[in-house]
Amino acid sequence: MFVNQGTAILTSKITLVPYEKRHVETYHEWMKDPEIQEATASEPLSLEEEYAMQASWRTDADKLTFIACKPPSADLVNQTKAGTIDAPSEMIGDVNLFLSTADEDPEGCIGELELMVAPQVARRQGYGRATILAFLHYIQRNLAEVLAEFGKKEGVEKMKLLQLKVKIGSKNEKSIKLFESIGFIKVNQSANYFGELELVFEGFIGEKRTSGLLTEYGVEGYREVVYVDER
Repeated sequence: MFVNQGTAILTSKITLVPYEKRHVETYHEWMKDPEIQEATASEPLSLEEEYAMQASWRTDADKLTFIACKPPSADLVNQTKAGTIDAPSEMIGDVNLFLSTADEDPEGCIGELELMVAPQVARRQGYGRATILAFLHYIQRNLAEVLAEFGKKEGVEKMKLLQLKVKIGSKNEKSIKLFESIGFIKVNQSANYFGELELVFEGFIGEKRTSGLLTEYGVEGYREVVYVDER
């Protein structure tokens, strides 16, 4: 999607930046990990294929992607120039929204979320929850623009978001508990054919809801700032 091009999200616990060419080599190294391949149901790609994938994610109207980075240090809090807050040493994962039209409503769509914290040393430190909460708040604040871009692709003037969901491997208990802690509920207790559990976001994704979750989990200072990539 183009909607998040040029926008970074700063919070006290995580930084999100749009997925750009400068991030591809680090992302490619992450995806060589068999554990990550299994968790994301992904096949390994060549570096050239990874660059092509990044380019398609930027232009495809049904994919919204941010790279998750460590929170900015005090001296970088007002600096959004690419290559600083999102240097390879600061990158820790990604978060995605994939939109698809709903079978039951031609003017409605379903949003599927994906979350990855790649480096082992970055896991179990609260980065995953902070990332998904900041992302949900971004979606809520920019929902009209997100749906307009997707709706234009589908030829729908007023697209509606009917549901947010996530699919998680049934053995990934930590991820399941993370999403349950922020309001997702299991659709079924048993896994599907692919060994995944589907969870849906219960209720309405409103400003009060997403702001409340940020506050509840101590993710402070949310703001959207200009992200300048000079490459």
